[in-house]
Amino acid sequence: MIKRTMQQPSYKTTLERMLRGSPYQSYAYSYPHKMAYRPLDPPRELSEVWANEDKDALFLYVHIPFCEMRCGFCNLFTMAKPKQPLADTYMTALRRQARQVKRALGDASFARLAIGGGTPTQLELDAFIEVFDIIEEEMGADIKNIPVSCEMSPETVDAEKVRVMVERGVKRASIGVQSFLEQETRAVRRPQKREDVLRALTTIREADFEVFNLDLIYGMPFQTEESWTQSLEDAMSFEPEEVYLYPLYVRPLTGLGNSSKSWDDHRLDLYRQGREFLLERGYEQASMRMFQKKDVNTTPGPIYHCQEDGMVGLGAGARSYSSKLHYSTDYAVGRRGVVSIIEDFVQREDAHFARADYGFEIDDAEDRRRWVILSTLSSEGLDPKRYVERFGQDVFEDFPQLHVLEELELATRSDEDDCLRLTQAGMERSDVIGPWFNSERVNELIATFDLT
Repeated sequence: MIKRTMQQPSYKTTLERMLRGSPYQSYAYSYPHKMAYRPLDPPRELSEVWANEDKDALFLYVHIPFCEMRCGFCNLFTMAKPKQPLADTYMTALRRQARQVKRALGDASFARLAIGGGTPTQLELDAFIEVFDIIEEEMGADIKNIPVSCEMSPETVDAEKVRVMVERGVKRASIGVQSFLEQETRAVRRPQKREDVLRALTTIREADFEVFNLDLIYGMPFQTEESWTQSLEDAMSFEPEEVYLYPLYVRPLTGLGNSSKSWDDHRLDLYRQGREFLLERGYEQASMRMFQKKDVNTTPGPIYHCQEDGMVGLGAGARSYSSKLHYSTDYAVGRRGVVSIIEDFVQREDAHFARADYGFEIDDAEDRRRWVILSTLSSEGLDPKRYVERFGQDVFEDFPQLHVLEELELATRSDEDDCLRLTQAGMERSDVIGPWFNSERVNELIATFDLT
């Protein structure tokens, strides 16, 4: 093992160089990103992938890759306004996939369920109901007794779909508003009427979900400190239990373009303004993006640790991960690539759904790296004792760069529990710190990925 004294200067130099650049370099929502995935040769049978896994508390994710529109900033795996025959065929394929996946999993239970996309509520009512039927009938998930989240958009919310969500056990309703000002949403190619937004939020709030999450975006064209305050105030009028503050990211093939230093500074100023606004109103910061009311009701259910437990994904674009393999369908952002992948998905034979043919092999080193990244970027912090319990090693010996975070006052060790937690300065630089931990292998794969 290379000693920390030899490695630390290069780690520090690299991070300092990254910190001098944009604070918004790469959204580290998981590790590795799907741009690091490649075709698996040979494909892996799912029954073998999951044979030796702990399946007592899995995360089930169902992906609906359809939206009302394709926002100018969106790089999600989704397409706008699918023709009804394709949407119908997709639901048939989703059920066929679920049947094969459950057969491969065998005896398994789910601790969490999320229905996302895309926009699940973009589906017609019958198809939306069918999603819950598939989850219960094919996957055997006990929806009413686990935390369930469903995503939606203002233009797709109606009373009937909300009623279905409540009846079927959805506890967390999540909606992307982005901004309450029409000028700002038009500028990012998401035209929406303020009255439609208010109507949708009222419908959701009156349904009395246990958790109501509202997403906002900062850094949009025409957005000022005053207009950002207005959106934040408008959001507070609905008393959401959770608020996510997302920076406007501009990536290839998303329809927008901006890379100036002044824009970076503006985004960072708005982020800090939004953070202080929410902290003053009784919210706690759980990650760079997530803010949660201090008195929010937590839904009882099996404990799920994103650093350690597995996820099973259903649908084109959904990712799954076991301890040794992360896999999904192919990934693309451009419309042509997305449509091609969805069409391939609906045409697959049942046997194809029982194997993984595109993904990323997780060796021991990448498993440790993933654990460190996800722990460090969470407000819970990195617990050295849990790392020892899981990997049998000292985390600071395995990752001496953690000391650099302390030296640069981006993280601090707690005297109370010895956990390493990001400071406010570190939290706001999460999108720099996350990629800084990437392995060379992952960086090379991402750099050579074709988004189309």
